[in-house]
Amino acid sequence: MNTKKNSIMKQIKQALIVLLVLCFSSAIAQQTPAPKQTKDIAIVGATAHIGNGDVIDNSIIIIKDGKLLTVADAGIVKINITNMETINAEGKHVYPGFIVPNTTLGLVEIDAVRATDDDAEIGTYKPHIRSLIAYNAESKVVESMRPNGVLIGQITPRGGTISGTSSIVQFDAWNWEDAAIKVDDGIHVNWPNSFSRGRWWRGEDPGLKPNENYSKQVKELQDYLDQSKAYNNGDKKITNLPFEALKGIFDGSKKLYVNVDDEKGITDVINFKNKNGIKHMVIVGGYSAYKVADLLKQNNIPVLVQRLHKTPGNEDDDYDLPYKLAKLLVDKGVTVALESSGSMERMNARNLPFLAGTAVAHGVTKEQALQMITLNTAKILGIDNQYGSLEEGKSATLFISEGDALDMRTNVLTHAFIDGRDVSLESHQTKLWKRYSNKFKNQE
Repeated sequence: MNTKKNSIMKQIKQALIVLLVLCFSSAIAQQTPAPKQTKDIAIVGATAHIGNGDVIDNSIIIIKDGKLLTVADAGIVKINITNMETINAEGKHVYPGFIVPNTTLGLVEIDAVRATDDDAEIGTYKPHIRSLIAYNAESKVVESMRPNGVLIGQITPRGGTISGTSSIVQFDAWNWEDAAIKVDDGIHVNWPNSFSRGRWWRGEDPGLKPNENYSKQVKELQDYLDQSKAYNNGDKKITNLPFEALKGIFDGSKKLYVNVDDEKGITDVINFKNKNGIKHMVIVGGYSAYKVADLLKQNNIPVLVQRLHKTPGNEDDDYDLPYKLAKLLVDKGVTVALESSGSMERMNARNLPFLAGTAVAHGVTKEQALQMITLNTAKILGIDNQYGSLEEGKSATLFISEGDALDMRTNVLTHAFIDGRDVSLESHQTKLWKRYSNKFKNQE
């Protein structure tokens, strides 16, 4: 009797294990990362948007060992492609893989489930916190970027005055080690606001008012950097990980990304950079950057412009200021790239090319807008030696679209490659689309 009972219990346990595995697998299932390129690939006939402003109307692109061997005009350069895998892309467009900076992709899966939220640590000064080790390469949200051509991202921590250290990854990998392109590329700071809005729920005037603690908050940040300098120039008998992490912004091995929007704040940040001998600084957000564009240009400071799809921040701003902000900065010679942080930022990251399309509708050329999500971004992140443009010798990280990739109506991908690997364009969303697109057709 006991033997029979034990056998039944064993079967129940095995069934439960199988059920749990199936549930878990369906919850996290992602397309298997593509294998390494083994055969040379020729893309023929596409309009090639190089990413640096140039366009080749009838191109031939050869991919060998994950690199771009040839990017040329097919009407001028003749190449024997007999033994290559050939993609006829006549009437289509080929672009460098889009790059989304300042994103929390892979750090949060479901906003309402706390256990999947790992974009911020407790504390105010956390330069040693590394976003990379929390990055989930199997995120369903991350894989939904690829069908729109977004293939690379800067994974960035949030919270506190110094949020931590970002890293740059590609979006087709088993784990964060395989995904990493550039490890610990920069430190991220939230600059104090010189103005704040009154809390209406406390009966305060909801209008703008000066931040009475602004000078104190800036001084606290300055004191922290002074302590870090003293530590890094000292004997380091006792290891201080936060101070160690800041060393890179002084020796130039890391960039300092500063989230700041108001005119006074941006001006103070530039002075802060010069006073502390910070080698490389990037303004993130920069809502009022156009007011100090000459100063930014003079100090060679680029701007990651905040999401263009938003309403004006102040009552007296032009109604279309967010849409034309990139244009205002480009006209002044400031290096501009686009970022998509804000409400539902992880899901909205896939709309990066359409932010660039909005910039086109408000004054910049299509190739200028393309640079804002490819080569300009790569330069700002320090990966332009391998990514950001279709140039011989660089990584074959690119995609083919049936139409204009900056237009949501025509950006329909047929192929995408990361380091020469032909990656899947399937995702949880595309599977659902295919399923429900036939719902009523099957009922006829």
